[in-house]
Amino acid sequence: MSVLYELAGGFASAVTPWNLVMCFAGVFAGQLVGALPGIGPSSAIALLLPLTFGADPTSAIILFAGIYYGAQYGGTLTSVLISVPGEPSSVMTSIDGYQMALQGKAGVALGIAAIGSFIAGTISTIGLMLLAPPLARAALAFGPPEYFSLVVLGLTALAAVGGSVLKGLTAGMFGLLVSTIGVDQQTGVARFAFDRVWLLDGIGFIVLTVALFGIGEVLSSVGMASVQPITKVSGVLPSREEWRRSRLPILRGSAIGFLIGVLPATGATIASFVAYIVEKKLARDPSRFGRGAIEGVAGPESSNNAAAAGAMVPMLALGVPGSGTTAIILGALIMFGIRPGPELFEKNAQLVWTVIASMYIGNLILLVMNLPLAGLFARLLRVPYSWLYPPILALCVAGVYSQANSIEDVWMLLGFGALGWAMMRYDWPAAPMILGLVLGTIFENSLRQSLTLSHGSASIFFTRPISAVLLAAAALALITPPALRLRRRWIASRA
Repeated sequence: MSVLYELAGGFASAVTPWNLVMCFAGVFAGQLVGALPGIGPSSAIALLLPLTFGADPTSAIILFAGIYYGAQYGGTLTSVLISVPGEPSSVMTSIDGYQMALQGKAGVALGIAAIGSFIAGTISTIGLMLLAPPLARAALAFGPPEYFSLVVLGLTALAAVGGSVLKGLTAGMFGLLVSTIGVDQQTGVARFAFDRVWLLDGIGFIVLTVALFGIGEVLSSVGMASVQPITKVSGVLPSREEWRRSRLPILRGSAIGFLIGVLPATGATIASFVAYIVEKKLARDPSRFGRGAIEGVAGPESSNNAAAAGAMVPMLALGVPGSGTTAIILGALIMFGIRPGPELFEKNAQLVWTVIASMYIGNLILLVMNLPLAGLFARLLRVPYSWLYPPILALCVAGVYSQANSIEDVWMLLGFGALGWAMMRYDWPAAPMILGLVLGTIFENSLRQSLTLSHGSASIFFTRPISAVLLAAAALALITPPALRLRRRWIASRA
């Protein structure tokens, strides 16, 4: 009953006019950025971070969460109408969704995606509500060694999400190094400031995030050609037969997405792949897949939305992000002076339950918005991408300058923006670097405190059970991706 009581308090806060406005703005912005290839939720949140600096933390996190799960809806539009996934998690949707559009069923494809996403989002939010609090309570026993191991798990898990574990780890280590710039909090000694007064405060989270996900994203997307979409969208409600075929894939996709989303080393992309494979394996006629099977839209779309809520579980309860976007939301919480992890449900319970309640409201807003307005969003896809770049760049520069009125921050923005472009150009993940910067202080302080407790012995990280389990999970996150690649190569060589 305590959960229902806390949720009721969260709804009472979430339905205030300003929080409702922020929820609507978040899901609407997420819908738009998800529909634009090359501009994802990470970039959108990075761009809005400077504007929310000093604002109410609860409203800001409602906005960011809305962008996150709203983008999963938006990615469906381009997948179905132009066969270009707006989000990596929408890749599997494009296979059958675009074929349905070519057959004149674009409205049905978008409609079942919206309905499935609403059901999956609601189910996964219930899972978040039930799973996160007990997980956070169990983690209250954490001491410095456990926090150190938890940061190691977060960095390795996020590194394992991308294509190359080595690149992800290197980016995360670079983020940790960047976090050491400035004044040492324990000794008061300046580190890596090079006699520059403006570096004594270190590299700001907003500067690095906006540079990598704003400037870098725009520079890497320049030259992207606009594609003419299928704009004839009508009849978004599925027939009785189409609903019969879709209802079980929606439920299976919801369960698969939530369970995979909770695991730190996975994400919505993997969830959508698994859901598609499961539906194809269970189908009576697998040959229909790839030719416009509605199950191939319902399953993956449900799973990627469920995974978005699932990824919030470890981020809120443990402070371990399951994706690049949740890493930025975690950094935003720290920017507001709120420490994600085991103490969050104790010290900031009102914020957490208000955000959870807003997710129920946001999913309802997205359903109401998508069913009647699918045709309008389809016509918005005709806007040339080149028109979007100048205002995005102006927003990046103005936002970073305004938060501290520092021209040096603008120069750092441009420098790290060039680095962000190079990282995207050569397929280096940016999210681990952001996470390294965000968790650098916790990493360093926990390491120092742990070694003080053990009189300099590193055995404390392996003799304490919880710490040992977390380090084992981190090792597993590093070993699993290359092991799977070797297994696939072995199977291919034998075939």
